Amino acid sequence: MTVNEHLEQFHGLPVLDFLAALEEAEEKGTAVKLPAPAEAAWKVGVYYDCERPFAEAWQAFLDTVDTEQVSAVVIGLWAPEEPEGFHEALEAIVASAARFPALRALFVGDITYDECEISWIQMCDVTPLLTAFPALTELVVRGSTEDWEGNGGLALQPVRHDALKALRFEAGGLPASVVRSVAGCDFPALERLELWLGVDNYGGDTSIGDLAPFLEGTRFPALRHLGLQNCEYQDAIASSVAHAPVVARLESLSLSMGVLTDQGAAALLEGQPLTHLRSLDLHHHYLTEEMQQRLREALPSVELDLSEPGKPDEQWRYVAVAE
Repeated sequence: MTVNEHLEQFHGLPVLDFLAALEEAEEKGTAVKLPAPAEAAWKVGVYYDCERPFAEAWQAFLDTVDTEQVSAVVIGLWAPEEPEGFHEALEAIVASAARFPALRALFVGDITYDECEISWIQMCDVTPLLTAFPALTELVVRGSTEDWEGNGGLALQPVRHDALKALRFEAGGLPASVVRSVAGCDFPALERLELWLGVDNYGGDTSIGDLAPFLEGTRFPALRHLGLQNCEYQDAIASSVAHAPVVARLESLSLSMGVLTDQGAAALLEGQPLTHLRSLDLHHHYLTEEMQQRLREALPSVELDLSEPGKPDEQWRYVAVAE
């Protein structure tokens, strides 16, 4: 699987590509027609061979839209040619934070594989997004790699944020340092946490021990959904989840997108009850038909996602999103 489609919805709102709308109006020589600021998730980004750099596109957005009413922003491609680090775009966004008093949701990196593979999306320390937007309730960050000179890479500093309810990191390889920093953050309102752990070849150097703080149930008292996904050691995660204290207070659980086999699924079934869950997402797996049926019979009232099965006897097994 690759990330091959741009977002159409975010934070319950339709995504509106601001630059595309602006350039269409300029080409036609007409005034740009835009929805009310609160009625869209505003995407700001460039495209290959775009004549505007990201900073100019961002400034045009600020000049055109009443951003005081904007509640959701999606950041698309920020480099019109070769991949480059997010730090300059981040500086422009953070510098204008005061212009977004109503901002509640931010997605960084709505970039498809034909624009830049997820493992090539050059990220940086995203802590300033949390400190600059104290009212943010949802943050999604896609990409994790350092730049071509070996600088930067996805980072996060332990921070307190009182409003954040949903956090997701999407990566072909999520650094252990970021996972540990998430565990070190103070997010009293956090209800949803999703981590695409990825593979070692692309910087995914976590171990099962790095996930212990999330499983112990002592972090994030409001947590109701946990996603530990896209992992090569998905069976080990399943075995740990089977006895994890946090599970008792979850409403939904995702162990999807990884290399889950019958061994991990059996551990889930042999552990604590999961019948209280509203949903269990195991899509993209390597389970036999027999094990899939065991899961269905054991969890008849749970919304169970067993889509995208791989061949259980496959010699080479892959996570859903790597490169």
